[in-house]
Amino acid sequence: MSEYTIRRYRQSLILGLIEVVKTLFPAEQLKISHSILDGVYCELENSLLSIREVQKIEAHLQNWVLADQTIPYESRKDHLYHCQIDNHEIITIYPPLDRTGTLKYFRLIHFPPGFILLFPNANQPQTISPFIPPEKLTSTFSETQRWLENIHLSKVQDVNSIIATKGAQDLIYLAEALHEKKISSIADRIFEQRRDVRVILISGPSSSGKTTFAQRLSTQLRVNGLRPVALSLDNYFLTREETPLDASGQLDFESLEALDLPLLDAHLKALIKGADVETPLFDFVSGRRSPTTGKLLHLSSDEILVIEGIHALNPRLAPSLEQNQMFKIYVSALFQLNIDAYTRVPTTQVRLIRRLIRDNKFRGINPERTLAQWESVRRGENSNIFPYQEEANVMFNSSLLYELNALRPHVERLLIPITPECSHYNTAVHLLTLLSFFNPMDTSTVPFNSILREFVGGSTYEN
Repeated sequence: MSEYTIRRYRQSLILGLIEVVKTLFPAEQLKISHSILDGVYCELENSLLSIREVQKIEAHLQNWVLADQTIPYESRKDHLYHCQIDNHEIITIYPPLDRTGTLKYFRLIHFPPGFILLFPNANQPQTISPFIPPEKLTSTFSETQRWLENIHLSKVQDVNSIIATKGAQDLIYLAEALHEKKISSIADRIFEQRRDVRVILISGPSSSGKTTFAQRLSTQLRVNGLRPVALSLDNYFLTREETPLDASGQLDFESLEALDLPLLDAHLKALIKGADVETPLFDFVSGRRSPTTGKLLHLSSDEILVIEGIHALNPRLAPSLEQNQMFKIYVSALFQLNIDAYTRVPTTQVRLIRRLIRDNKFRGINPERTLAQWESVRRGENSNIFPYQEEANVMFNSSLLYELNALRPHVERLLIPITPECSHYNTAVHLLTLLSFFNPMDTSTVPFNSILREFVGGSTYEN
């Protein structure tokens, strides 16, 4: 199932949920709050929902699906979809599927004060993944939500209004100050555990800003008197001949088994014991380890190893290390400003927008190629990153409340030239439609150490 079809499937179920809640709770306002696992967290704005009430919503939604009725909608020049649900017009960014009978796979989970609408597994569209309560992820979302409420922002229009009244710089100051406060707090936690923690492991999905986060965390660690030492997982790749293949027979560089795990584990054990280690140096041109060794590493008592990579939270990466020797950090752009009560801004699309800009600016990759690669990237995230996010000791939300306003001019010039002949034209149109809700703003005053600079350029950490 393509990413576009997945979006349509999910949009259709949300429309059914809106209709069911309007029928069962006519005096209440449903809020589609944010994505979580393979679903969305929903709640009634002014009421708590009981298990029995959630079960009732699920039963009515199942009946709505079984009725196999058409989902009437109209596409207009604004590229939005105007859907008719129980005599109400609901405006969506993605079109629904034509009939409700195709929406067989879903589940509602009571998750106080609301519930989670679980969608099919993205990699296995006819299955619902087992539900494991995402306590740390939920806590991170809740923390961001409380902060937005404290500064009286909840919708995209709130930010647009501030920009319209020349308050963009205040938004930048607020968002960047929050990041610095959180990074400083994480560094303080690591310092408090410095007698045990010898390795910091940082992971997160594509375009989360992990590189800038690691640099800024390293600065805060140095403020606390710790000296961070970077270790690159890229140098532990196996040779091309030893690299496993994916389902299509292509070299699978995103597989954990593409790394020389025994060598990495042995090096980590040796470093923690105080021994010297000669790290390998991988030659990406030849696809094998360079005969020249990398650098000689030794961890002094005031030094701490920093490892960043997609597998950093996987327990199989370093099986010989004790839990108290590691501090694991999950980084992701958990954007939380919604367009309205029913229309959230998908966190994956925020990251795709970041990646489009970065790929074009720093890697010479055109937007068509980035869009073509995205489904493969998402499959890798679903297999290698998201299953281990709750392993983290702490999560860092790298989103910035002003970022889509700031990124809009940068990505529009990349997406507008894409023609209908391109197989990813629909995705480009929908990203442009999403961005149309955000008033553009100037990025010249964004700080040079901001995570946003990793994508738009001008970062103080650029090589």
